[in-house]
Amino acid sequence: MNYQVTASRKRPKNFQSMVGQEFVSAAISHSLQHESLANAYLFTGPRGVGKTSSARILATCLNCLSNETLSIHPCGTCTNCIEIAAGSNIDVIEIDGASNTSVNDIREIKDEILFPPSHSRFKIYIIDEVHMLSTGAFNALLKTIEEPPTYVKFIFATTENHKIPATIKSRCQQFNFKLITIDLIKKQLEEALTELDIHFDDDALFWLAKEAKGSMRDAYTLLDQAIAISQGSITLQEIKDKMGFAGIDDLNLLLERTLRDDMEEAIEILHTLFAKGISAEQILHDLTHYFHALLLIKHGVQKESLLGFPLQNFSTLVQDQLSLYHVKVLLQSLFQIYKGTKFSINVQFEIELFLSELSSIQLKVDPVLMLQELRSVQHNLLQMPTATAIASDPVSETIPQNAVTHMNSPEKADQSLHLPELIHEYLINQTSLQLPIQNIQQVDKEITLHARSAQEYQQLTQILVSLQKYIETINDNSSWNFYIFYDKLDLIHKIFHQ
Repeated sequence: MNYQVTASRKRPKNFQSMVGQEFVSAAISHSLQHESLANAYLFTGPRGVGKTSSARILATCLNCLSNETLSIHPCGTCTNCIEIAAGSNIDVIEIDGASNTSVNDIREIKDEILFPPSHSRFKIYIIDEVHMLSTGAFNALLKTIEEPPTYVKFIFATTENHKIPATIKSRCQQFNFKLITIDLIKKQLEEALTELDIHFDDDALFWLAKEAKGSMRDAYTLLDQAIAISQGSITLQEIKDKMGFAGIDDLNLLLERTLRDDMEEAIEILHTLFAKGISAEQILHDLTHYFHALLLIKHGVQKESLLGFPLQNFSTLVQDQLSLYHVKVLLQSLFQIYKGTKFSINVQFEIELFLSELSSIQLKVDPVLMLQELRSVQHNLLQMPTATAIASDPVSETIPQNAVTHMNSPEKADQSLHLPELIHEYLINQTSLQLPIQNIQQVDKEITLHARSAQEYQQLTQILVSLQKYIETINDNSSWNFYIFYDKLDLIHKIFHQ
């Protein structure tokens, strides 16, 4: 049986076929062409981006038997090239740093390098996951990598550069490998499927490339899984149904029902996703990516590779209903759920609570918009006469007739309707959004329940609503303000409609 997983079958054989690491390829190729080689190389970067592959390519360039001198084009057919690619060459020793961590393991290497290579130019040690070596092992390596025999080269690879001692880094040429872009990964997946004569749709490959998160090896592994579950054609719908993830259409429907306050339907959709075998953790993951994309959309980002999906795939209703402030609040809520999943009694309950918060998100007021509204009210108040000025002015012609009758009745004479100077002066002098609640409460106690005219009635109502919204924003769990303010608005309404 000659089957090879795609990651092995598509492993690059030379620097020209390396994907997404052009800087590394160019720098090492230049060193080979000018025969200016370091004693040791340190390859750092995320998993699955080509560190070990680059180490093997460098080894084949150094030891290819078909080239009399160092070359950036190994033949790939000589004994050394074939054995190095298979990991069986006796002069290229690959060591797993995670299982060879002790000083004794390094001492064995120091003893071995005393003997020259058997049938190659160089004896090369490739130590993967080198950050797993012990402190003693690193210290034992220092002198060896600084002044090795001329025929010995070291190549270290690690995903955790910060764990490598500075004394080791200073003795190595360091190359930082980067994550591979979605577009490049998608192109490589297309080539792999074309070679196998397997049909596919672009949306499916885009999802595979996105889920790989910059790792070419992860992308090939996902591709092998997609090939295994497909019936000769890879589609996004089949991947969604059989690989256990919520598609963007499912998320759009779930969020639309929630924003329309149809919670029963929303919960049914959520449970349908669970019934398909999609875990609560996966749904939480998909929701987080969805709202992250919405955050980017609100900032004007439209590029598909950054959003994770084409812009037109996102629900217009969700985009219209949620402001940038709402998206930030919801994304922060999802992050908090993520942090607490380890100790959560049930992640499904956490998601349902999140949907409940989403259904009432419109009640949350953006503090920035609230500040603008308060400033607008403040500006309007500056244009209004104070209670003293009102007392000396004739009644406006805009006063409703029932309000005039109400004010002229003898039994109501003690209830002269005016806008209190306390509110007027307080809001004029208030320059900070951070209004202490006790001050607002004090203002609330001093507010008279009357207005001189319909204009004052409207403006006083606006003040009360503004203060009400502000208190809800800074004190979300407060309940006293609902009764106080709505009672006052009701009384004001009664005064002008008796």
